[in-house]
Amino acid sequence: VLEAVVTKRRNKAAALKFVRKLMKRHGKAEEVVTDRFASYKAALRELGALDKQTTGRWLNNRVENSHLPLRRRERAMQRFRRMRSLQKFAAVHSSVYNHFNQERSLTSRDTFKLTRTAALAEWRELGAG
Repeated sequence: VLEAVVTKRRNKAAALKFVRKLMKRHGKAEEVVTDRFASYKAALRELGALDKQTTGRWLNNRVENSHLPLRRRERAMQRFRRMRSLQKFAAVHSSVYNHFNQERSLTSRDTFKLTRTAALAEWRELGAG
């Protein structure tokens, strides 16, 4: 599971809030991959899950690269006055983007057209209901 949250600070309180939110939504994790930032370690220590944290030089590459579209949207949306409205926009936009992003370079044209048509049909069905 990959999650992102927008906060003004990267301290222990923000990390605790983020990890608790994730645990509430997705349940307890078997492994938590983070960067070496001290606030994550402090938050996981307080929750008693410090042994589940893994940090490594390349372990969070998938996470960092998956966040690039979010970072691009954050830069484009700097006119938001409140963090909450930016977070709402990013959450909705990412679910729509993930639905239609088919990774064209990884599949053949026929497969791409089929998956795109299926995604559009599902989107229209969701919009009609």
